[in-house]
Amino acid sequence: MKILADESVDFPIINFLRLEGYDVLAIIETNAGISDDEVMKIAIETNRFLITADKDFGEITFRTGQIGSGILLLRLIGITNPEKCLLVLEAIKNHKDELLNSFSVLTDKQIRIRKI
Repeated sequence: MKILADESVDFPIINFLRLEGYDVLAIIETNAGISDDEVMKIAIETNRFLITADKDFGEITFRTGQIGSGILLLRLIGITNPEKCLLVLEAIKNHKDELLNSFSVLTDKQIRIRKI
């Protein structure tokens, strides 16, 4: 799974996924400051699964119907970066096939996956 990390994703998560062998393109490194629509365009054009903490991507997805390879919205507030890293990795490993072509929300308690 190739991943696109939006600017809102904590950098420790990006580094952790890379250390775990994932191909992660980070917007903060390549195109900092671009619009959400441009981020979505990159995700679609490069066939990458988008990870974000920006709720606006839910609105974009349901307004336009664009999902690309899928979106994982992180709602991981009040937990440490190491905990966030493990939760994201666990979600990807345990739900890879379900996450593709879906809009999903990950909290510290659960993952909700909605096919689009």
